[in-house]
Amino acid sequence: MSGFDDPGIYYSDSFGGDQPADEGQLKKTQIKKRLKEFLRQYRVGTDRTGFTFKYRDELKRHYNLGEYWIEVEMEDLASFDEDMADCLYKQPSEHLPLLEEAAQEVADEVTRPRPAGEETVQNIQVMLRSDANPSSIRNLKSDQMSRLVKIPGIIIAATAVRAKATKIAIQCRSCRNTINNIAVRPGLEGYALPRKCNIEQAGRPKCPVDPYFILPDKCKCVDFQTLKLQESPDAVPHGELPRHMQLYCDRYLCDKVVPGNRVTVMGIYSIKKAGKTSAKGRDRVGVGIRTSYIRVVGIQVDTEGTGRSFAGTVSPQEEEEFRRLAAMPNIYETIAKSIAPSIYGSTDIKKAISCLLFGGSRKRLPDGLTRRGDVNLLMLGDPGTAKSQLLKFVERCSPIGVYTSGKGSSAAGLTASVMRDPVSRNFVMEGGAMVLADGGVVCIDEFDKMREDDRVAIHEAMEQQTISIAKAGITTTLNSRCSVLAAANSVFGRWDDTKGEENIDFMPTILSRFDMIFIVKDEHNEQRDMILAKHVMNVHLSALTQTEAVEGEIDLNKLKKFIAFCRTKCGPRLSAEAAEKLKNRYILMRSGAREHERESDRRSSIPITVRQLEAIVRIAESLSKMKLQPFATEADVDEALRLFQVSTLDAALSGSLTGAEGFTTQEDQEMLSRIEKQLKRRFAIGSQVSEHSIVQDFLKQKYPEHAIYRVLALMMRRGEIQHRMQRKVIYRIK
Repeated sequence: MSGFDDPGIYYSDSFGGDQPADEGQLKKTQIKKRLKEFLRQYRVGTDRTGFTFKYRDELKRHYNLGEYWIEVEMEDLASFDEDMADCLYKQPSEHLPLLEEAAQEVADEVTRPRPAGEETVQNIQVMLRSDANPSSIRNLKSDQMSRLVKIPGIIIAATAVRAKATKIAIQCRSCRNTINNIAVRPGLEGYALPRKCNIEQAGRPKCPVDPYFILPDKCKCVDFQTLKLQESPDAVPHGELPRHMQLYCDRYLCDKVVPGNRVTVMGIYSIKKAGKTSAKGRDRVGVGIRTSYIRVVGIQVDTEGTGRSFAGTVSPQEEEEFRRLAAMPNIYETIAKSIAPSIYGSTDIKKAISCLLFGGSRKRLPDGLTRRGDVNLLMLGDPGTAKSQLLKFVERCSPIGVYTSGKGSSAAGLTASVMRDPVSRNFVMEGGAMVLADGGVVCIDEFDKMREDDRVAIHEAMEQQTISIAKAGITTTLNSRCSVLAAANSVFGRWDDTKGEENIDFMPTILSRFDMIFIVKDEHNEQRDMILAKHVMNVHLSALTQTEAVEGEIDLNKLKKFIAFCRTKCGPRLSAEAAEKLKNRYILMRSGAREHERESDRRSSIPITVRQLEAIVRIAESLSKMKLQPFATEADVDEALRLFQVSTLDAALSGSLTGAEGFTTQEDQEMLSRIEKQLKRRFAIGSQVSEHSIVQDFLKQKYPEHAIYRVLALMMRRGEIQHRMQRKVIYRIK
């Protein structure tokens, strides 16, 4: 409304001086005046408590520190003058330069008198931030063009910082005429040089076409950097590729983010000329077609380092609710129940998974080394025991989850790959799944189907929690502070009790990096099968009708928020009594494993090492993190030891072959080799014998039947014999 009663002064210019400035110029000066008033007069606080001039003081402080930028909140501008803020939203590319000029003039006023040698005022960069809700990259359509937009995402690539001219000077080749201070528009638009020189001097031939070239020494430049923004993985609809957007940052916005940061970007959605079209001329599309990019005017980095926190902050009511939740006496059981409630049974595995989601606390030692705080978990077992379903659930409920399958992922895809940037032809590095899941969980299904050399790539990420690469002249270390949840089948498809150790195909190096190893067996037990069948039928019958959660369980979104809340707020340590107790139990465990090895005359493929001691510490810490307690008590250590007992120790001791038949003794081994020798003598390479007659012959010689079948199975696995004709005839290959 300002200025409606301003009568204005009418006068006649009798000397025919300069014509009055046009309408647009007047409007611009008015807007600049209003913006200057805003920067000079906007204050926070009330009269009673004393108020501060927010932007004036900030300008002065920054200017004296030699940082020529200021951050303006759109909400403050809207509360000061709503039309101005609306104009800034609708036509930012016209109004932002005005705001920067206004900031420069205000800075000139507040920093006077300046010391000698610094009389000229530097240009001030204005960054904007806003509390508006961000929209996604997919919603940027043509009606948003050259408006202010706010989008979230994850930075996946950043170029080096380069220079861009803001003012250029050009010179004509033939007549040496220079034109100075040609302003170049900000952003990725170039500047087209004039085609002809319009200075006409007598007695000189006309200058040729395209005479101008740029004088690099007289140009004024600013830093700029282009980033590549990808929409955050949880916003991508199912089965679609994530979209990308190019970002242009200049001056103080350069080097604010590194690839891997999750950011919210405020910027002007603008267009640039599309790249070179093909020279054929037939594919040349119309003139108006442009590619879009975003000219950034403000970046907020959502989280430093540890991956993103859950969406939004925790309100005080929610925090109160979470603390009440954590104070419940049976919170541990409740959380274990709410993990994949549609899967029946396997309580211990669910408890272990809840420990993995909360994680222990990461320790930094004084000499700069770190001990990991993330729990790794391996599930080995029969098909049909809902392993992959658990993995899928964990991916949905952890704050950051990445799900990969063992066959479809390579070493570079899990860790990091170096590739050539198509634009600048330099090598750039792209993080893989374990770098993207920094601060979360990587679920690897079909862990046993991975190639051996790809599995080795995970070793470093699992224990040291970094990924070092030295490829193509890039030598660097990336962080991957993530838990690994892996599921695998045993070698024979199903767990074979008579084979013992041979079920596990992994090297002890990778097995010792898992804190808990569960062997999931599909046991035949009539009562349990009955309950399980009933449960599955219920799930199928009431899948459509029953949407509300079962009583006594936490729903998924709340659980996700609770996990993220506990992970940020709490980092517990062991108490002294618990540590003492743990020490004694560890020594007992080592000696128990040693005795077992002595009895069975072979090394166990699941070792009990110091890593396992640290594993128990981490499990105890995660148990006290669920209750938001600062110290892990003896009860936590007891439960951690129990979990460890039912998982890893059972797996380590299940290797013994004292199963149903008990083939561990030396005599048995000798008997087996005797049978094998006789078999090989019995029929030559390339001959066929009926299986039934072989078995009958050996039974007549008083050999036990299961031994004969076992030898046949062994030879079959080594590829020495084959079944033919509906498994009736045995054919010897080698």
